[in-house]
Amino acid sequence: MFSYSNTPVCRMDSYDGDGNYMHQEDDWDRDMLLDPAWEKQQRKTFTAWCNSHLRKAGTQIENIEEDFRDGLKLMLLLEVISGERLAKPERGKMRVHKISNVNKALNFIASKGVKLVCIGAEEIVDGNAKMTLGMIWTIILRFAIQDISVEETSAKEGLLLWCQRKTAPYKNVNIQNFHISWKDGLGFCALIHRHRPELIDYGKLRKDDPMTNLNTAFEVAEKYLDIPKMLDAEDIISTLRPDEKAVMTYVSCYYHAFSGKQKAETAANRICKVLAVNQENEQLMEDYEKLASDLLEWIRRTIPWLENRMPENTMQAMQQKLEDFRDYRRLHKPPKVQEKCQLEINFNTLQTKLRLSNRPAFMPSEGKMVSDINNAWGNLEGAEKGYEEWLLNEIRRLERLDHLAEKFRQKAAIHEAWTEGKEDLLQKRDYETASLSEIKALLKKHEAFESDLAAHQDRVEQIAAIAQELNELDYYDSPSVNARCQRICDQWDSLGALSQKRNEALQRTEKLLETIDQLYLEFAKRAAPFNNWMEGAMEDLQDTFIVHTIEEIQGLSTAHEQFKATLPEADKERMAILGIHNEIAKIVQTYHVNMAGTNPYTTINPQEINAKWDKVRQLVPQRDQALIEEHARQQNNERLRRQFATQANIIGPWIQNKMQEIGRISIEMHGTLEDQLTHLRQYEKSIVNYKPKIDQLEGDHQLIQEALIFDNKHTNYTMEHIRVGWEQLLTTIARTINEIENQILTRDAKGISQEQLNEFRASFNHFDRKRTGIMDADDFKTCLISMGYNLGENEFSRIMSIVDPNRMGIVTFQAFIDFMSRETADTDTADQVMASFKVLAGDKNYILADELRRELPPDQAEYCIARMAPYTGPDGVPGALDYMSFSTALYGESDL
Repeated sequence: MFSYSNTPVCRMDSYDGDGNYMHQEDDWDRDMLLDPAWEKQQRKTFTAWCNSHLRKAGTQIENIEEDFRDGLKLMLLLEVISGERLAKPERGKMRVHKISNVNKALNFIASKGVKLVCIGAEEIVDGNAKMTLGMIWTIILRFAIQDISVEETSAKEGLLLWCQRKTAPYKNVNIQNFHISWKDGLGFCALIHRHRPELIDYGKLRKDDPMTNLNTAFEVAEKYLDIPKMLDAEDIISTLRPDEKAVMTYVSCYYHAFSGKQKAETAANRICKVLAVNQENEQLMEDYEKLASDLLEWIRRTIPWLENRMPENTMQAMQQKLEDFRDYRRLHKPPKVQEKCQLEINFNTLQTKLRLSNRPAFMPSEGKMVSDINNAWGNLEGAEKGYEEWLLNEIRRLERLDHLAEKFRQKAAIHEAWTEGKEDLLQKRDYETASLSEIKALLKKHEAFESDLAAHQDRVEQIAAIAQELNELDYYDSPSVNARCQRICDQWDSLGALSQKRNEALQRTEKLLETIDQLYLEFAKRAAPFNNWMEGAMEDLQDTFIVHTIEEIQGLSTAHEQFKATLPEADKERMAILGIHNEIAKIVQTYHVNMAGTNPYTTINPQEINAKWDKVRQLVPQRDQALIEEHARQQNNERLRRQFATQANIIGPWIQNKMQEIGRISIEMHGTLEDQLTHLRQYEKSIVNYKPKIDQLEGDHQLIQEALIFDNKHTNYTMEHIRVGWEQLLTTIARTINEIENQILTRDAKGISQEQLNEFRASFNHFDRKRTGIMDADDFKTCLISMGYNLGENEFSRIMSIVDPNRMGIVTFQAFIDFMSRETADTDTADQVMASFKVLAGDKNYILADELRRELPPDQAEYCIARMAPYTGPDGVPGALDYMSFSTALYGESDL
């Protein structure tokens, strides 16, 4: 080492920030000698270094030993590089004033932990070049080099390590010291290229051309990095060993020039990371809002359709409504079930990401919370629940109405056929010119008519009863039915009145007429009820029927067999009636009675009786065939019932069993989370592979509905039960998988080990006494105590407000994991983001748009500019942006 005078050994000691003694390395050596070449290098370097700071105060020095003699520029230099105010200088020009100013400067240096030995104010005032250079080196060492710290090394070692690390990738560069390692100039060029590669084409530099290398580095540093040209290339090359202090001073300027850039890069990287998280979260929020809006809109459009219970007038129209509902259940609703499940999964994943990144929880727009979706979905299922039952009841009602309407038309047609011409007959006045026998015949004939009329009373009442039932069942063509029924009733009343009137007329004439043909009367009396019986039998044999069970058709078959059993007795009655007619013919022939060849007491003749009897015999086998066909249909319906029941009785318990298994799996998890996730996904795949059996059961259910089967005694499971159970099963396994995915997300974000997760799971399961996947508040408190927490009521209430923010009195496993790991989370905070923005802004309280565009990627820079409010502080400039409120908004007000 070398020094500046022949005075006794001089040394400059200093103390670090903690008061520990530091020996200044490479200080002036004991001989106090300085190589002339080194002195020249130091004079130029130190002068340039001082001017790089003094120009900030609008001044500079020309001669280093002369310009510091009065102490004024020395004090100004210390104020600029320290950022502190020194004692007020003396403005006098006497020696005593100069010594006072220099002492104020030296005292300030000493106050910074530097112990000056053998450097006094007199030497500086006297212009001692060597002492002045020594003092400036002390200032450089303290304010430019001492605070450099790289990987736990500081000062010279830290600066050297920084240079070695930055130039390590460059060929022909091997920095081992601050003298000969820099002679070829490649070290300076490598430092510039490492940080500003656009300024130097490093590939074109040659190690054997140090002059070009050095001049290139010095010129680029001065022009683009604001580093003064403190060294000469000629001096470096011509000196065997360049001055270490000059090189170290110059290199320290590179460190300070680029360390600010490193801080800006670090700050920019932190901001980019935070903004990327925020942008991703905002996209997730937008996706959730859109999916929620679409799902709510679909529910809003669907509910009125399901709540529309306006019946149709025809069976075909109601069958089409039922088919539309089947399409809704098979095609339209299942994708919406998946969307609803995915919506909940996306919401939970988003909340987990927000919580892990120290952001406030996501609050969807009003009316779009998960609970709102669930409420709307509940309303949808409420509207859907009774819709299918209503459709089937309406179809059953229309079937019943069609049957009654046809029955009404048949009975009305038969009655109208019977009454045709009866009013004209009753209004005839033939009794006025009739003989006694004819009168008696007319009387008897009218008596028979009244008997026939009375027999038809039941049919009229049946017609009225059917019309009344059609009205009560809201038959769409009730007006025409009512009009026809009214005509029949009015005609019936008219017939009664006319009959009564004719009877009275005949009774008045009866006293004049006494002859009566008993046989005709007998024929009429027996033929009329028999004829009515045949008409009733024909009506019954042609009557349509509607049944839903084998028992009902068997009942009809039994009744038909009983009817057939009465046919022989009826045939005897027919032969007896025909026998009376034959007897009449015999008497007429025997006694030559002039009866005009007709029965005066009845319009029924043997030919009509035989024709109707033949019709009855013809209808019997037709009825047999209809009953056989209906019996076969009911057997097929029974087969469909059993076919559906067999599958439903398997699928229903299977779904219940899978639900219970999922509950056990979610509680009794073993292995890593990835193993659990793989196991659950395989389990989900096995469940999804069961879907064809559900579809097959849907097909069986459709066949049952198409066959108009309304009950099934062979199973307690309906298709609705199976559908709801299947949808709950898919939703439950998807939610369980999502819980494991969120646990993996939490583990990776929080740095939780698998062993810690296993311990958390074991503790949770132990105190989950009901095996429901949740702990109540008492069990959670017991769990915390067992893990070593000393809980008071206030502390436990605080913890519960974290794990149970909705105050439901329960703790889920996810909330338990979040609580156990959140204290150790390595997350960004609003303060850290604000500090990073302050670095980019150059310590200002605001930042400019150009600064953001220079330091951040384009998309993230524009993201910040669009969201930052204008800065309103007193020191702002036009276009200034408020990064502080923006940082606060990223995390929510509660973070600051």
